[in-house]
Amino acid sequence: MKRPTDRRTVLMTVGAAAVAAVAGPVVAQPGEIRGAVTFEDGAVPEGYLEIYLEDPAIQDKARRRAAETRIESDGRSKSIAFSLSPSVSLADSPTLRIVARLERADGWLVARGSTQFKAGSPVYVTLNAVMY
Repeated sequence: MKRPTDRRTVLMTVGAAAVAAVAGPVVAQPGEIRGAVTFEDGAVPEGYLEIYLEDPAIQDKARRRAAETRIESDGRSKSIAFSLSPSVSLADSPTLRIVARLERADGWLVARGSTQFKAGSPVYVTLNAVMY
């Protein structure tokens, strides 16, 4: 037996349609930034690789770093792949760059490298040895 449509069901359907029409298309979140880090002299040395997005145009040091990841290097890989998820506000910045730092287990900086971020293009960062 078919139930008759009541007023409550009709109002809920109309309300849901109105909300969907006002909301419009859903804005997609920015995709992950994928890339690779290499070392200038071959294999990436052993240590901890810290990779982060940085916007030097932002004066507040606490807000300058957007997204970061930390990867352990065993000293045998010639290239280490990474991915970062930027926030919506920084993904459009023309001064955004990706910085990679390699530190030993005792905290000493071994190598550093950076590259300018361009949306839609692959990211490759070459680490250069640090001289003390």
